[in-house]
Order: sequence, then structure tokens, then C-alpha cells
Amino acid sequence: EAKAFVEAVVSKLPSNDLVDVAVAAPAVDLVTTIEAAKDSVLKVAAQNCYFENSGAYTGETSPKVLAEMGADYVVIGHSERRDYFHETDEDINKKAKTIFANGLTPIICCGESLETYEAGKAVAFVGAQVSAALEGLSAEQVASLVLAYEPIWAIGTGKSATQEDAQSMCKAVRDVVAADFGQEVADKVRVQYGGSVKPENIKEYMACPDVDGALVGGA
Repeated sequence: EAKAFVEAVVSKLPSNDLVDVAVAAPAVDLVTTIEAAKDSVLKVAAQNCYFENSGAYTGETSPKVLAEMGADYVVIGHSERRDYFHETDEDINKKAKTIFANGLTPIICCGESLETYEAGKAVAFVGAQVSAALEGLSAEQVASLVLAYEPIWAIGTGKSATQEDAQSMCKAVRDVVAADFGQEVADKVRVQYGGSVKPENIKEYMACPDVDGALVGGA
């Protein structure tokens, strides 16, 4: 199934590298996915990793192993990981550092709950997530990574953020990077929007000046 999915995606991709496209595969499908994508422009991401390269951490996957397998990216900080597995900003920061140490690129997710959004505290909440995730990283590292803003209330719910919401929050994310690392780094970092992204609304999101791409799930 994973092989067929990757082959279908690859068949629809342009042969140039103007856009970076990656699929984030479950751990059990990573080998198959990497093998199927190896002769194409498609990149492969893991959906998670641990922040240690080795040790007695049963069931976890280390960035070192992911690099040896041939992965390109690792998604960290997804709202489901934060919610169900109680991952903290500190955990995500540790993961980012270990991912970079192994030559991979982190896709760092951030986003607020409906309660936080409705209380008007989204910018402050997400800004704190971003600052904590990037703490201790170099400007060069930050410029090369991906930040994915995913409002929790819009994930898998069919309720998507408005174009204005996406732009204002992705700009807020970029502004945090500018404040912490300078405008040049902020201009280089890629900021994605994720949350019920589908063919019907992707053009609206991509028209936003601070939205560089999309983190697409099951919508």
C-alpha cells in the first residue's frame, strides 16, 4: 500500500526541484517509502523520533537510525504527540537538536486549541512554542528548517482556518523567528499552514505572503 501510494504521488510530481515535496510515513512503512522514492524528487519524512541516538527506550526510533535509513525530514511537535503523549516544548527542542546532529531537517509543528484561539491568546501561545522549540539552535539551522502552524481546532475536523487566520498566524510565527534570530533568518525559514488543507482551499492559503507551503493530512 505504501509503495503504491508513493508511486502515485511521484507520477504527479514535476521533474524540477522548484518545490520541495515530502511524504511523512509511519515508522513501519519508512523503508518501503524511502525505497520507492529514491529515484525521484520526492523526499521522505518520519512522523516522529526520540531525542536520544541510542539507549534503553523501547519502542522509540532514533534520528541516527532514520538518517541511516535514508530519511530527509522528521516531523516533531505535532499536536497529537503533544496531546496524547504529553510531549513538552523541551522535548521538541531536544529532538530538533538531535535531528540536526544527524543531518536531517526537522519539521516543527506548533498550534493552539480552540479555547486558546477563542480567548484571543493564539499569537502569544504559538509564539512561546516556537521560541522554546528553537532555543539553542544556530541561525543557520533555523534558516533551514520548516515550521508548520497547525491550529488544533482545524485538524481533521473539516473546519479550516480562514485565509486571514492562516496569514496572520504564519506571520506571527515568522515574527518570532525575526525577533530571536534576525530578519534574514526569518525570510529564509519555511512556514507552512496545516489544518484541513484540501484542493478547494490550497490556492487561498498559498496566496498568503507568509505561507510557504502546506502540511497536508487526511482532509
